[in-house]
Parts: sequence; C-alpha cells; structure tokens
Amino acid sequence: MFATYFNCIAVIIGSLLGLLLRSRIRDEFKSVVMSSSGLVTLVIGMSMALGTNSYLILIFSVVIGGFVGYALHIEDGILRLGDWMDRRTSRVSSPASDNVHSEAVAAVSGGSNFAKGFLDASLLFCSGAMSVVGSIQAGTVGDYELIMVKSIMDGCMAIIFAAAYGPGVIASALFILIYQGFFTLAGGWLAPVLGDSGIAELSAVGGILLLMIGLGLTGIKEFKTGNFLPAMVVAPLLAWIAPYLSALMP
Repeated sequence: MFATYFNCIAVIIGSLLGLLLRSRIRDEFKSVVMSSSGLVTLVIGMSMALGTNSYLILIFSVVIGGFVGYALHIEDGILRLGDWMDRRTSRVSSPASDNVHSEAVAAVSGGSNFAKGFLDASLLFCSGAMSVVGSIQAGTVGDYELIMVKSIMDGCMAIIFAAAYGPGVIASALFILIYQGFFTLAGGWLAPVLGDSGIAELSAVGGILLLMIGLGLTGIKEFKTGNFLPAMVVAPLLAWIAPYLSALMP
C-alpha cells in the first residue's frame, strides 16, 4: 500500500499548491486555467480512448454503463457526498497565524465547486490503466515504479485542477486510496481475470470519461460523467466474453 499512500500524498501536496496559486490568480485569468486544464484532459482522454482493441466493446460499454448509471443516479450520489465533505470541512476551519495559512484555510473551508472538483479529479486520477496495472504490480511483485511515475503526474495535474476547481480536488485522495488500494490488495486474483484486453478496455472507457470532463471544463458541453462510471465495470466483462461470442459465430 506504500505506493498508494505516496500517490495520495502527491495529490494532496499538488492540490495545496494549486489552492495557494488560485488565491493569487486574478478572476480574468481563472478562465484560462479552466480552459487549459480542459484541453489537456481532452488530449489525455483521446489518447486513452484510442487504445481500445474493439470500438464495439467501447460503445456498448459506454451505452450500457450509462443506462445503469442514470437509473441509479450515481452522479447525484457522488455530488451529495462531495457536498457533505464540504460541509464537514467548513466546520473545522480555524484562525490562521499568518497570511499564507489564512488563505489556505479560507480556500479549504469553502468553494461552490467542491463536489464537482472531487468528482472530476477522482475520475482523472483513477480512470487510466496506470492506476490498475501499477496497483496490481505494487501488490503482487512489489514493483512501485509505475505508480510512482503516476503519482508525480497526478500531483502536477492536481495543481492545475485545484487552481481551477478549488479544495474538492484534495478530497479525491480518498477515492485514490480506496480505488488503488483495492487493486493493490486484490491484484493477485484480479490480474488474470482482467487480462491485458480487459485492462485495455477499462482504460479506453476511462478515456471517454476524461473526454466528457474535458468538454465540460472547456465549456463545450456538460455531461453527468459520474453516471457513466458503471461502464468501467462493463468494459472488462465484455472484453472477457467477446472471445466466446466470436467462437459461436459462423
């Protein structure tokens, strides 16, 4: 779990740096930060989505996962969790002893974008193949290299996202702990079940989710991205049964 803890710490440090920078960015420049992070997220998402081995699996995963997510109102639940965390955080704010600490406390104790920042940052940091493969490697053979590289990348993106969204990005470290911790502890039996194809399709669907986030950040179109989270479960399942379906076809 050391690698996962390191990843969480990197995101927290990056988020705090982003909050300090955010307080010093003039309002007219905040849209530049938002658009820039959106464009970078679009590039990351596109590169991940193009890694699919089957566009049929990709589209069916997104459609089926979307139906399930909308039926369960997953995004509404995640946003309610984010709002609850925001309220809990605001209650623990305390007087600061210096100007820098005052700005940090003020930033952490409020922010209307808290829940959205928590959701989008969590998806950004946990949707790629590096999260799954790196966690499995760390848990099974003690190879931390991939997660360490991912941690540095996440920390850098946390700076940008926290500057754009606010303190909700810090809370995404909790999601990283749960998500990557699961794959680290269960990696021994999950790796052969998922296989290379399952991980590839999971990552490709994660790319689609990042494209949704990027389009929202750039102001092009808002998606209820959280409602498509079940697609990341559907994709490995479809990748697993695809060979059997192909064998049945003449």
